[in-house]
Amino acid sequence: MGHFIQLVRRDLNLASRQGFDNFMVVAFFVLAVVLFPFGVGPEPGILARISAGVIWVAALMASMLSLERLFLADYEDGSLELLVLSPVSLEILVLAKICVHWLTTGLPLIIAAPLLAVLLNMEIEGFGILITALFIGTPTLSLLGAVGAALVLGSRRGGVLLSLLILPLFIPVLIFGVSAVDAAISGYPMKAQLLIMAAFFLLALPLCPWAAAVAIRQSLEE
Repeated sequence: MGHFIQLVRRDLNLASRQGFDNFMVVAFFVLAVVLFPFGVGPEPGILARISAGVIWVAALMASMLSLERLFLADYEDGSLELLVLSPVSLEILVLAKICVHWLTTGLPLIIAAPLLAVLLNMEIEGFGILITALFIGTPTLSLLGAVGAALVLGSRRGGVLLSLLILPLFIPVLIFGVSAVDAAISGYPMKAQLLIMAAFFLLALPLCPWAAAVAIRQSLEE
């Protein structure tokens, strides 16, 4: 646990020096949502009906912006090889980077989501479930994204490959996240959707760091 905390602090310090990159992720999220009323019109009923889907799709796309550089900076300057040779398990290193990615990307998106929900005229019943679903779903996005980032490590046009690899994996999280909010707004139970999203997270938590670590070792051996 001590090594894990040290790795998280290290990556947080590095992320703080690249504050503009983190700002761009939130800015993209906000701009993507703000553009929808201009495209579909200002009709409150239409905006309310699509609000959950718009916010989730924008959050999904925004979380992908910083995934390519999850391991790339350490890979390019040689730090990743030193970290792999350290006594700390590579899976712990990957999990620390995933946590930092969520803290610098997922958490700001969750904070901004309620304000954007107001802009899209979302019903008040959906606010709490939207935040809850994002709290469960965005860590899963970071976990799945780490596997994709590790697989494209060192490859040319990694951003395009990363999108093709992980977008299909993001779809179930998107579907159940939107469904939970829509169910809450319509007055239906949403417990099943949240439990399924929690199951996705619990399944990804042990598997994704292991899979990403395997991919990183293979990339360093080539």
